[in-house]
Amino acid sequence: MLMIQLGSALSAGLLIPELGAGGTAWLRLTLGAIILVAIARPPLRSIRRSDVLPLLGLGVATGLMTVFFLAAIARIPLGIAVAIEFLGPLAVAALRRPSGRALAWPLLALAGVVLMTEPWRDTVDPIGVLFAALAGTGWGIYIVLTQRVGDRFSGIRALSITIPVAALTAAFIGVPQAVGTLRLEHLIIGAGLALLVPVVPFALEMVALRRMTATAFGTLMAVEPAIGLVIGMLVLLQVPGLAQIAGIALVVIAGAAAQRGGRRSAPPLAAQPT
Repeated sequence: MLMIQLGSALSAGLLIPELGAGGTAWLRLTLGAIILVAIARPPLRSIRRSDVLPLLGLGVATGLMTVFFLAAIARIPLGIAVAIEFLGPLAVAALRRPSGRALAWPLLALAGVVLMTEPWRDTVDPIGVLFAALAGTGWGIYIVLTQRVGDRFSGIRALSITIPVAALTAAFIGVPQAVGTLRLEHLIIGAGLALLVPVVPFALEMVALRRMTATAFGTLMAVEPAIGLVIGMLVLLQVPGLAQIAGIALVVIAGAAAQRGGRRSAPPLAAQPT
């Protein structure tokens, strides 16, 4: 989460103003795909027919999630964008365990999200909020499909398939934005940012989802708005108000509490990674 938010903040300051959100997403994902394919041979021969849709779906969800999130932070503060995007994992947590006790922590986190976004004010860009909500939808799908794909393939090898798909997805929006403005310095910066996100953190998330339930993982991600708010303050000088600080406290409590009982049993033998 720390690497993702740092990568997002640096993208907002270094690349988005020149390449646009779509162009930045396409560049990061393309360079990340090149790195992943270079260090891990894609397990094409191990792909079953039943694997095709999850792999393609995860790639498309990752591409759209990246484009929409970068479009959001181009318009609204990083912490607020992450808080809205968190509603995707929150929905996964609520739908997977619809009992009263299980819903308590997502509801507490939701209260924190409301405090952080302050919907009663007119200062937030509605288009930015919409982009963040669309990114949250992609994030929820990403969590579900990452767990399914991670049960079949080891982390980096799976990413060597899904990240190229994500790069192709982002290319439809990003290439028109980046054409004519892309320079060597953008490639150098983009390569560094590609390591921050998607290469290393997405591999770590796939490993985590092999050991945790999607519900626990999704609710634990409640900590990410707090990280985003702090990174936004330190890197982008986006100072939070009292309501945002109160929201941080609520989402951190909910995220910490959600770790209990979140360990998965081992995947069945048929689903062991190739």
